[in-house]
Amino acid sequence: MSGGVKFPTVGVIGAGQLARMMIAPAIALGINLKLFAASSDDSAAIAADHVVGDYLNPEQVLAFAKSCDVLTFEHELIPNSIIKVLEENGIAVRPNSSAFIYSQNKAEMRKVLQENNLPSPKWELYTGAKPTEISFPLIAKSISGGYDGRGVWVVGSESELAEILKIQPSLLLEEKLKFTTEIAVMVARSPHGQAATWPPTLTIQRDGICIQTITPAPDLSDTLKVSAQEIALKIADVIGLVGVMAVELFVVDDQLVVNELAARPHNSGHWSIEGSVTSQFEQHLRAILDLPLGDTSMRAEFAVMGNVLGGAKTDMYRPYLHLFARTPYLKVHQYRKEVRAGRKVGHVTAIGNNLTTLESEVSHAVNYMNGAVDE
Repeated sequence: MSGGVKFPTVGVIGAGQLARMMIAPAIALGINLKLFAASSDDSAAIAADHVVGDYLNPEQVLAFAKSCDVLTFEHELIPNSIIKVLEENGIAVRPNSSAFIYSQNKAEMRKVLQENNLPSPKWELYTGAKPTEISFPLIAKSISGGYDGRGVWVVGSESELAEILKIQPSLLLEEKLKFTTEIAVMVARSPHGQAATWPPTLTIQRDGICIQTITPAPDLSDTLKVSAQEIALKIADVIGLVGVMAVELFVVDDQLVVNELAARPHNSGHWSIEGSVTSQFEQHLRAILDLPLGDTSMRAEFAVMGNVLGGAKTDMYRPYLHLFARTPYLKVHQYRKEVRAGRKVGHVTAIGNNLTTLESEVSHAVNYMNGAVDE
């Protein structure tokens, strides 16, 4: 390319399905996407330019980062100390270490929410040195590293806590809320402070794993929808977010309580690929490159997304014959991961104006792909 500004190279730490879904918008925008993968067999690595390395090795990560204009993440596993090393070497890391820590460390997240009067459950850090002040049953969480229900326990007594402490030196304890539903709001923010949200999404969980999302969240009052978006925007501003972030919330009667933060593209925003004018993945690229953010309006009244979890079937291609004939508007995303029981191996999305039909078709597609139904 001669003359003008060259298209930037965005480096992504991680090469799972989230990085995989960045590939299409990066191609459309002409952006060079380069991945730091654990293996050439990773979900995104099989489809994009990548380097294989160890994200726990600062020298390897720094060498990779120096080949990119901007660095971002598709998981929280890289140590914050390594992110700081990158920044000390002049790497443009987005989100930066001071913002990303709230996605990596649940205790730090709780502290910043409390300091800014954002709604949280009663919580405390626990090492077993003294009895907890939170009533049983309560929720115990790993301070870092947990996801998809891992690192989260419902605990009924001090003796149960003591058993968990044998494998976790310290825990974040939270009161067990009697919530009605769980929702998530995706929010994006750029370096110069432009921010945008998508409509709140209902997330339906089973065994700690999200199995389906509905956007916008049905049966949620307009007041709570606006409040959820305002909370997400405030958090993004308070932590200095650059990129997209999922703010997961509990609906408790007519109140909202923040559950988790994920400062990266997130499963609860997958619906936006087909359901929004601008997907979370394109928006993330726009935000970290400080481009004007895109329109987050919905393309239809509802968007329903279902996660395909590994089951009896391992052939994920043959089901297309039945599903595409039955539901021509169904959209399928395969992660090309080895099919294992309970593992997220893909997702399906349907958008339209009849929520009952959309839920039925998405549920059928998921059940057919994983072998729960055969017709």
